[in-house]
Amino acid sequence: MDADDFPTPDADVSSIEPETLKHRIDDGEAVTLLDVRMAAEYEEWHIDDESVESINIPYFEFLDEAVDDDVLEQIPDDRELVVLCAKGGASEYVAGTLLERDYDAIHLEAGMNGWARLYDAVEITDYDGAGTLLQYQRPSSGCLGYFIYDDGEAAVIDPLRAFTDRYLDDADELGVELKYALDTHIHADHISGIRNLDDKGVEGVVPEAAVDRGVTYADKLTTAADGDKFQVGDATIETVATPGHTTGMTAYLVDNSLLATGDGLFVESVARPDLEEGDEGAPDAARMLYDSLQERVLMLPDDTLIGGAHFSDAAEPAADSTYTAPIGELVEEMDALTLPKDEFVDEILADMPPRPANYIDIIETNLGQQTVDDEEAFSLELGPNNCAASQESMAGD
Repeated sequence: MDADDFPTPDADVSSIEPETLKHRIDDGEAVTLLDVRMAAEYEEWHIDDESVESINIPYFEFLDEAVDDDVLEQIPDDRELVVLCAKGGASEYVAGTLLERDYDAIHLEAGMNGWARLYDAVEITDYDGAGTLLQYQRPSSGCLGYFIYDDGEAAVIDPLRAFTDRYLDDADELGVELKYALDTHIHADHISGIRNLDDKGVEGVVPEAAVDRGVTYADKLTTAADGDKFQVGDATIETVATPGHTTGMTAYLVDNSLLATGDGLFVESVARPDLEEGDEGAPDAARMLYDSLQERVLMLPDDTLIGGAHFSDAAEPAADSTYTAPIGELVEEMDALTLPKDEFVDEILADMPPRPANYIDIIETNLGQQTVDDEEAFSLELGPNNCAASQESMAGD
């Protein structure tokens, strides 16, 4: 039986929307989740937070009419349970089975697929350039993007294909024209939205240094070289070459106030250097990353905000709930930023996490070397991003 091909349970099962669940978690409310996906899916990615107790019992344990007592003993009966699966079918069935046994159970509408469609826009209040700067946050994968708008114009940095319409709708709601869509690099964890936005009249921008990787559509988009500038109202977006994570890795300095670093530097770690050339090329890429950080990023004023393209569970949000931090603060807190080059290279190569799921297919799609439809694109990027080096090796004492 397919995990989501289940009959409607006899019990009247209530559901909770992903947005509501996230609000509860954000408010620090104690939440108990019963995740009924297979163990391998659960281990790869699941909802986690200090206020969340997460239990994994695969759905097939509930298929027999007489559920084993040792299964039921693992499930608390003194609180509400939020049951979840991949798409919502199995979780509704399991929640109904539990209700028939006097458990207090509801299920997550649309499951982890619904969770993956959450996308919040949060204003970066410490930004002091022209206009207003928002940070887009995708809690399911930790993807971050940026939306700058001023004087009737706007630009989005690191847009996701799954949210193409969201950027256009947000621009309409704000009464601005979405002028540019800029990518920092060829992403390995999600499908980029720059080509879709370009098809809808937004000027798509890809780093010139990334074209040599085999980008098939560069002649149809604008290419950005180091030092190029893009004007959005009175705000200036300046291209800053920062190779290391990839050879074409590019940051964008937004009106001298925030550096959108892509995957070069995060608030809790630095980039992993092995996704373009593999293990063999990782040491050279790590040395390149060190030079970029020391010569292009850390030379900026200490109060310049850093905003990466991702955040992990190890990241602590700023007071405004964005994953941003001043350069000076990161230098004080992140040991890797003060190490000599050889030690830096050894440190980030020592304990790299697993590579992102489906990263080869995602890279080839972002290069334009293969084509996937919207549903396939969404499925490819489900799961954690894993684009940073180990957070444990990066943090200070």
